[in-house]
Amino acid sequence: MRRESGNRGADGDRDAESVESVLGELYTTPPSDFVPRRTEHAAAARAAGRGEDARRIRAARRPTLAAWAANLLTRFRPEESRRFLDLGQALREAYRTLDADGLKELSAQRRTVVSALSRQAAELADEAGHRLSEAARREVESTLQAVLADPDAAARWAGGHLEGALTPPSEFPSGTVPAEPAPRERPSRPKAPAPGRAKDELAERRRKRQEELTRAEQAAERAARQARDRRAEHADADASLRRTGDELHRAREELSGAEQRLRQARRELERAEREQRESEERERVAAHAMDRAEREAHAAAQKVDRLSGRVKSGRVE
Repeated sequence: MRRESGNRGADGDRDAESVESVLGELYTTPPSDFVPRRTEHAAAARAAGRGEDARRIRAARRPTLAAWAANLLTRFRPEESRRFLDLGQALREAYRTLDADGLKELSAQRRTVVSALSRQAAELADEAGHRLSEAARREVESTLQAVLADPDAAARWAGGHLEGALTPPSEFPSGTVPAEPAPRERPSRPKAPAPGRAKDELAERRRKRQEELTRAEQAAERAARQARDRRAEHADADASLRRTGDELHRAREELSGAEQRLRQARRELERAEREQRESEERERVAAHAMDRAEREAHAAAQKVDRLSGRVKSGRVE
């Protein structure tokens, strides 16, 4: 019993690996081929009795061109991607500890590496038959900047299943350590709001506005992605409808041809039956004529025999 349980666990692990492998392939498949490949993989999983895997595969959403290009990096440039993730971790640590020297050095690396990786993503996309537009390349760079600044973004990119471009947080350092705030004098009026508090409130409002903007951008991206998916599905349905229409047209032509051949066969059958009746009638008439001729011949032969007998007997009547 324990061995069977272990086997089921191993099968489950293999299924999970299989699903991750399928998803990894899907998210590095050119977006134009994403929906057909997703349908094929989901159907294969369903046919194999793996309903949950089929649902996970069907739930995958087609990535944007920029997200797809970013996914290509993690799949086909794993070593460079790993070093990039390490750089992001070091940058975040330097910013957290306000290590000015370390941050300055790492920021210089950041600019170089982001530029190099974005070029590699564009090259990989070009090799796959999709040239990135300038806007798409900027989205790739934005995604890479987000990976450096945000550990959650780094984890999402490392998973290789990005559906849309990522946006770096507004508080990510531009390359220098924020200056220490200058000492402030105490307010002359006790009831006036403290400058630090006012600054905190302003920063909080800005943060909330940025979060709202980020959520709105993400919602817009999701809506745009869903619209693209619907357009792709509509295009697939339209292509299927055209194929069905062509097949129906061919079937109608074949039916029309078959009906014409049937009518021709009926005409030939009627002609053959008519000719057969005429032949039978001619045969009947000929048989009747032959019978009459045979009777006449027989009568003539009998008459000849009688006449011959009389001649031999010497009697002539």
